[in-house]
Amino acid sequence: MTSDPALSRTLYVGGLDDNVDRAMLQAAFLPFGEIRTVEIPSDNKTGKHRGFGFVEFAEEGDAQDAIDNMHESEFFGRTIRVNLAREPSRKPRENSSKPVWADDFFFRKRMKEQGMEIDENI
Repeated sequence: MTSDPALSRTLYVGGLDDNVDRAMLQAAFLPFGEIRTVEIPSDNKTGKHRGFGFVEFAEEGDAQDAIDNMHESEFFGRTIRVNLAREPSRKPRENSSKPVWADDFFFRKRMKEQGMEIDENI
């Protein structure tokens, strides 16, 4: 199970059409139970949403019902993917603005590439 209880009732909804907004997404999932939050992240450069969103339910059972009914269904002409959200990864991304030295992941990777021994207990 996840370490954050909210993740067990938060859904990732992928494949959203460009015209879908928070109100539309909330309306689509409202029949399955009480919704706490709906978020659709937007691209910082374009201002448009990135094609996915998150729906947090008040109850885990409602989230599971939504997955069972909405996964691979059609929503605004597109087939959407609906599953439990995951915790954000702590690995640095290629296009991240976070400096590579801010996390020892970078150093461990380089050491491994150079054949150096890595102490996992540190």
